Amino acid sequence: MKPYGRLLPRFRRMPVVTRLVLAVAITMSLVLTGAAGFVYWRVKTALDQQLNDDLTAYQRSLDRAVRTGAKLPPGPSGSLHQSLDTQGHVQRSSEPVRHQALLTPGELGAVARGNTVRRDIGSLLPITSDTLRLQAHRVTDGSRRHVVIAAVRRGHRDEALRELLAQLALASGLTLIAASYVGYRTARAALRPVERYRTAAATLADGTHTLRLDVPADRDDEITRLGHTLNHVLDRLEASAERERRFVADASHELRTPLTLMRAELDVALHRPRSVDELTETLRSVDAEVQRLADLSNALLDLEELGSTDHITRTPVRLPDLLDAAVTPHRRTAQKAGRPLTVDSALVAVDVDDRWLRPAIGNLVDNALRHGDGSVTAAAAVRAGVLQVSVTDEGPGFPPDFLPRAFDRFTRAEASRTSDGSGLGLAFVHAVATAHGGTAHADPTGPGATITLRLPV
Repeated sequence: MKPYGRLLPRFRRMPVVTRLVLAVAITMSLVLTGAAGFVYWRVKTALDQQLNDDLTAYQRSLDRAVRTGAKLPPGPSGSLHQSLDTQGHVQRSSEPVRHQALLTPGELGAVARGNTVRRDIGSLLPITSDTLRLQAHRVTDGSRRHVVIAAVRRGHRDEALRELLAQLALASGLTLIAASYVGYRTARAALRPVERYRTAAATLADGTHTLRLDVPADRDDEITRLGHTLNHVLDRLEASAERERRFVADASHELRTPLTLMRAELDVALHRPRSVDELTETLRSVDAEVQRLADLSNALLDLEELGSTDHITRTPVRLPDLLDAAVTPHRRTAQKAGRPLTVDSALVAVDVDDRWLRPAIGNLVDNALRHGDGSVTAAAAVRAGVLQVSVTDEGPGFPPDFLPRAFDRFTRAEASRTSDGSGLGLAFVHAVATAHGGTAHADPTGPGATITLRLPV
């Protein structure tokens, strides 16, 4: 496995602050190295250019002196020279290099063939003495050929470059330390709210704290928006937990009543011998309570099934047929009560799941017949791609404080607490509307009430 293949998993296991600081340090190291390299290259190029210009000027003066047979002129401070024949024998030379061969045999042969050789003697680092830059080429004096070598010392140039390297290393090191420290402090400051949110969330399990995180109201950065999002999620969780508690309490109440009545009927029947008529009446009462339990269970199962839109299968359905199929089972009840039941439907076809929408409309009609008064009207129309189905009655309407929770499970207006029904009818209607991607809305019409479904089709 390659080295980075082993380091990457280890890097990912580090704390976020450590990873951020390492990322800043590595990035700054690369940037500083690149910047320092560029500065060093520019300064070195300028110094080398100046050194080469001096060397070239000195070389030309030596060439002229050799061609004319004059004395070799002195060059820049610390410069040296040698004049050799093509066999490498020293003819004239500066005293410090009189007995030193400045050219290798290969270089001497190259210059004798007419090439120019330029190279450095000594290194920048480690520090060495007598560092030179030399240049050699062939000079012809009549029929004789000479190899003329001009050399200048690189001491000042090398010293300047070494000083530059030291300053760049110091500046880069201090900058890297400062950048790493700033990155560490910035990362800690940026992640401090996250740690505060985590600590606050960890204390919510004991139930002694309010389900809210302390999010500053005067900021609008990513962490603050995260805090608002978490608060929104906590609000949803708190509301969901409250609904679950209310659901369990109401379901227990709704189930306890029929079970208690069944137990009482059976206890009375078993307490002493009963006639056939009395036993038949007892069984009918128990059957009614069992049916009530079955209806309640079926309603709960339907609500759970509607919790996913995967159970919605849209097919084209004629709107008049849909409304008539939903209303027809309730016409006998309306006739017995002497209440008009009318249908007003547009002659269009809509794409809905009539398996769910038909009983939802039936629940609205049944709810109007149970708790409303006067005539009941079921109307349906399509406007701007939205199916609008409404059921209106002329009864007392909804109490104002009941409207916000009219579609909650097991929720009934106080006036209807003693009437038949489980409080799941409107919850089922709302679930059907939500599964279709629509909404359900209750409006008091004064007198009377209207419940409207709006579904995209």
